[in-house]
Amino acid sequence: MRVEDLAQAAALDRLSFADPWPQGSFEYELKASNYSLCLVAEDPDAAEGQSIVAVLVIWLIVDEAHIATIAVHPDYRHRGIGRRLLAEGLLQAAERGAVKSLLEVRAGNTEALHLYYGLGYKAVGLRPNYYQTEQEDALLLNLDPLDVEVLRNLMQTFTS
Repeated sequence: MRVEDLAQAAALDRLSFADPWPQGSFEYELKASNYSLCLVAEDPDAAEGQSIVAVLVIWLIVDEAHIATIAVHPDYRHRGIGRRLLAEGLLQAAERGAVKSLLEVRAGNTEALHLYYGLGYKAVGLRPNYYQTEQEDALLLNLDPLDVEVLRNLMQTFTS
């Protein structure tokens, strides 16, 4: 993610979530935090100013990669973009010392659960009413350990 991507990243977040990140959050993560990985996926053929099709922020906390947010534009879902972006982010996190990953996901978000379970995440807990806007519980998912070889092999499937 670059500074010039911030407006599109925030717009994608608002499009994707009932309770999007507060104004300025992506800028903070990109500029002020040495403990965040901020990645985007782009469509070079998209209209000017609309090239960001996915966004990912990972917080690096000690030896953990905490998935803070991931969103894929509705027109680009079911193409493997989120899977590839998340795999790339986890690889970068592992290179910076992460050995496991953790995230919260709406219990009813079947598309996201399919993505996470497909990467090897396991449900390890429940956070009741975590998503207050939707009044929905969050599942706490864990990927332990981060298997760099599995992630590299996964990335190879996208480049072959």
